[in-house]
Amino acid sequence: MTKKFLSVILIAGIFLTGCGGEKTSAPVKVSQEKIFAEVTDDAGNKIILSQKPTRIVVTSAGFLEPMHAVGCEIVGRPDSKNQMPDWAKNLPSVGQVYQIDNERLIACAPDLVVVNKGMNEKLLPLLAENKIPALVVEMKTFDDVKRNLKLFSTLSGNVEAGEKIIRDMDTEISAVLDKVPKKNLRVAILHSTAQGVTVQLDGSIAGSIAKMFGWENVASGMTPLEKNPDAAPYSMETLAQQNPEIIFVTSMGNVDEIKKNMLDAVKSNEAWQTITAVKENRMFFLPQDLFLLSPGLKYPEAVRKMAELIYPDKF
Repeated sequence: MTKKFLSVILIAGIFLTGCGGEKTSAPVKVSQEKIFAEVTDDAGNKIILSQKPTRIVVTSAGFLEPMHAVGCEIVGRPDSKNQMPDWAKNLPSVGQVYQIDNERLIACAPDLVVVNKGMNEKLLPLLAENKIPALVVEMKTFDDVKRNLKLFSTLSGNVEAGEKIIRDMDTEISAVLDKVPKKNLRVAILHSTAQGVTVQLDGSIAGSIAKMFGWENVASGMTPLEKNPDAAPYSMETLAQQNPEIIFVTSMGNVDEIKKNMLDAVKSNEAWQTITAVKENRMFFLPQDLFLLSPGLKYPEAVRKMAELIYPDKF
C-alpha cells in the first residue's frame, strides 16, 4: 500500500469521524456576554440588559414609589406637585413630565430610562442615538401596576419584594370588595377640566376600579377620543339617555372650584334633573392623586375610596 493511498484513507477517516453519531464535532463558539435580565416592555419591545441598572431615570413620578419599593436605583425624575416622595425631592430633575429636558436627561448619565407610555415615546430616538436602553411603561389599571412591579423587581434583582407587595395589595383589595354588596350599579365617570368635560372609559383608572366591583360603566363601548383612548366625548343628551345611578367626577386643578362649577351647571340645566344619580344626590368627586394620576402602591386606597363614597356604612 503506497503512502499516497494511506493518506487518502486517513483523510476519509477524519471526515467520517466528524459525521458519526457518537463522535464529537468541532466546538461551537459561544458568546461569553453576560445577560442580567431580558424583559419585554408595554410597547412590546424586548430589552436585554447585560448588567443590573444602577442609574435609572424615570419620566413619570408615578414610577418612583413602585420602583423604590423593590430596590431600583433612581438618579433622575421629572417635576411633580402631587407624586413626589420625600426621598426623591433632592434627585436631579429632568423637567416637566410633558416636556422632558433632553440635556438634563443625558446629563444624568443613565444606564436605563423608564419612559411613560403615551407621553414620552418621542425620547426613544434620542436614547437610541446615545445607546441608552429604554423601557416603555404604562401604569393605569391595577393589572398594569402588578405587571410592572414584576418588571421593576426583575430590574432590581429582588423578585421576592415585588411578589410580596402584589400579594399584600391583592389581599387589601379583596377585603374591600368583600364588604361591598354584589349589586350591578350603572355608573358614569366624567372628567371635568377648564376646557370642558369628557367621559371616562373602562381603561381609565376610575373606570378600571368601577369594573373591579362589577359595576356597569354606561360609557363602555363608546368611541374613544383620537388622542385619548381612555375617554370619549361628553354629551348631556347621551348621559340623560344612559341615566346612570351613580356619577363620579374626576378633575385636575382646583377641586373646589371645579366642584362648584359642576354643581352650578347641574342646577342650571333641567336635563340634569332627569338623571337618577342627580335626583338621588349621588354625584361624587374623586381625588386627583388617586384617580387621575396613577395610584401605584396606593391602589388599595383608591379602591376603598370609591367604595366608601357609595357605601360609607360598610367602612
